[in-house]
Amino acid sequence: MTETTKTTVISSNLPSEIFAVDVKNHELLKLAYDSFLANSRSAHANTKQRGDVSGGGRKPWKQKGTGRARFGSSRNPIWRGGGVAFGPNGSENYTKKLTTTSKRVALRQALTLANKAKKIVVLDLKTTGKTSEAAKFLSDNKLDRKVLLVVDEKTPEILRATNNIQNILLVRANYLSVYHILNADKIVLSTKSLDIIKTWLTKESK
Repeated sequence: MTETTKTTVISSNLPSEIFAVDVKNHELLKLAYDSFLANSRSAHANTKQRGDVSGGGRKPWKQKGTGRARFGSSRNPIWRGGGVAFGPNGSENYTKKLTTTSKRVALRQALTLANKAKKIVVLDLKTTGKTSEAAKFLSDNKLDRKVLLVVDEKTPEILRATNNIQNILLVRANYLSVYHILNADKIVLSTKSLDIIKTWLTKESK
């Protein structure tokens, strides 16, 4: 192994105020998880209401004398080919907001559960940008399932080395989410990313 591909194993003594908090229930975790999914959702669905459907300008039949129900337009939502009543129009807002304090609490809880499950390791990946180096890093450390690699910065070298490996998700420390943590089989924190997480999750909200 060349000097650039060596890994540095750091002490596993993680700060208890982040990785060993009391998790009484999972309600906040569920809210944070759903919030991530909702905020990632795009309003692409767009249906035509009766005013958007072409045709229907002429009354289908006269008002009286036919024995049938009165109708003013064939674009009525109850007609085949008519508009859609109360359908999506692409302007829906699905976002769910959590306070900054709630987000930090949820992240501490998620990291605590991951730590209890022995999913978290602190390792530094040194690479020149080769995929083979990242693959060897995974193999040497027995990381063969869904790996969440948390770094302080997404350098061009790390991006090139991990882009073509299917089971790695590369995330910057300040963009870490409950969704990423709970869905990972193994979480690899770099030394610098651990420092960022400590500062971020122990900071008091104003």
